[in-house]
Amino acid sequence: MASSKNIHGLTLLFTHCIGSHKEQWEPVIERVFMLQERKDETHRIREAWSFDWQSHGDAATLNREILTSRENGVFYEWSPAIAHFVRSAHMKGHRIVPVGHSAGAATMIMTTKEIPTNELSYVAMILVEPTLVTRELFNAHLEDRMASMDFAIAATSARRDRWPSKEHAFEYFKKRIPWGFWDPRVVRLLTEYGLEETSSGNVTLKCHKKQEANSYPDVEPHFEGAIQLGRICHSLPVHLIWGTRNDLVPEFIQDSLSDVSQGRMVASVTKVKRAGHMVVQEQPDLLAQAISDVLNTIDPGCCIGRSKL
Repeated sequence: MASSKNIHGLTLLFTHCIGSHKEQWEPVIERVFMLQERKDETHRIREAWSFDWQSHGDAATLNREILTSRENGVFYEWSPAIAHFVRSAHMKGHRIVPVGHSAGAATMIMTTKEIPTNELSYVAMILVEPTLVTRELFNAHLEDRMASMDFAIAATSARRDRWPSKEHAFEYFKKRIPWGFWDPRVVRLLTEYGLEETSSGNVTLKCHKKQEANSYPDVEPHFEGAIQLGRICHSLPVHLIWGTRNDLVPEFIQDSLSDVSQGRMVASVTKVKRAGHMVVQEQPDLLAQAISDVLNTIDPGCCIGRSKL
């Protein structure tokens, strides 16, 4: 989405969580455009881009042949791809705000390792339910963290992934956890854009559940992301947004990411009511309001060429 009349506005880049796809951000994006349309030109939205992970959504379809020959996820390949886009001619002169959800938050943080400081065109960064954690804290709660990971892997591996049609899939999703908690618009987007037809005439998930399950144990980027957060927060405003229901990221990890004593000085921490880890899917309008509130705090003169990290 874009507003060609406003070249002074903000360009938003969105990344999704594991098991999702770029279109699930659409209700949030639409609402943010609406909320910002009457603001001054520096706080209106110039463009919004949403990206698929290489093993998810339409990207999974495009990369099908490559993905069948590899079992592991491609987390470390997502950040460089987005960083390449940020440094491309498409983004020249843009005031960019990356917005990442869950694993997508770690991806956005890691793009700052790919881009030289003097080329960094970010004016702020928004991390939604980030799964960043220090290695030390993860190991201190190893049994609990491994149990949560094992549950996600088992649930994903056992999940149904084939239906007679998209309409059958929609009816299936809306009556079951976790999709029953989602905004109906997002459930519809899942069935429209997260599924594809098979050769037998059924529909299945574009992101193979094996690819999704294999993504969860890839914790190194989350460790690195926590370190990088402590580095960039001193020169780039980083904003954290959480759901009020702590159903995946425990409070002690949430608190650690804004722990000033550890050098992590974030610009703000916001809680979205009636939402858990899947806040993008559960409360898109309330999340959009939280994002809008952050965008309104960005310095109108803030642009390219920040101080060294």
